[in-house]
Amino acid sequence: MSNEIRLGPPSYIVLGLLEIAGEGTPYDLKQFVALTLGDFWTLPHAQLYTEPERLAEAGYLEVRQEEGGRHRKHYKVTDRGRQAMRDWLAEPTDEMAEMRDPAVLKLFFGASPKMLADVQLPAHESRLGATRKCRSWQSWPAVGRRKGCAWRSTSASPSSGRPWRSGRR
Repeated sequence: MSNEIRLGPPSYIVLGLLEIAGEGTPYDLKQFVALTLGDFWTLPHAQLYTEPERLAEAGYLEVRQEEGGRHRKHYKVTDRGRQAMRDWLAEPTDEMAEMRDPAVLKLFFGASPKMLADVQLPAHESRLGATRKCRSWQSWPAVGRRKGCAWRSTSASPSSGRPWRSGRR
């Protein structure tokens, strides 16, 4: 069951989110991306449904399928997956950021900087405030208990029973 495969950003997103959550379905991953890293890293939702299966076939995830109901697949990180994640995090990168910002695109084509700044500045200040409330990635489980945090959890994941989904308290 252990195949050598190339791991890329979608692989590490799946491994990282499942390591945080403990266990989850592809739908849970889709929700988690939307609530967390979707603001700075986009990927097609379809990848969140295909990548876990690919990682499971290669031994990075274990899969448990429901016997009744919707027969959902629940994924959990294996020791091999945790080691791959540790190796990736320890490896420095020289890759440059890819920026896709509609405001910068408009500036490129001649939009008024003042007009854009008047709208962009409050939006960025708001996001910065939310990020400051939730910046402690090292203590992710605690994030769910912080009031005012955009990424807090109030209900258990339907697939794992672990708290990590978004909601208001």
